[in-house]
Amino acid sequence: MFRHIVLYKLKDRSDESKRALQEKFLSMQGNVPQIRMMEVGTDGLNLARSYDVSLNMTFDDPEGFRSYKEHPFHKSVAEYVHAVIEASVSCDFEVDA
Repeated sequence: MFRHIVLYKLKDRSDESKRALQEKFLSMQGNVPQIRMMEVGTDGLNLARSYDVSLNMTFDDPEGFRSYKEHPFHKSVAEYVHAVIEASVSCDFEVDA
């Protein structure tokens, strides 16, 4: 299994903007077959160091992740993401099944 975790800091840190990004991510379920598991969370504390939205995804293997990155539905979501974020950090790693 392969895990992809990303934290996003939004330009507009309002609850509405957080929910909009959350819904955009969740729209990939069923539309991008490489995704095996997805969790999306929004920050509720709004601390200065907080990121606003978290994305936690699992794929069968690194190749599944690479093909997800090229999927047209993902690319349309990524276009939206890049327009609304200020910053992001990620960690990608293999996990035991």
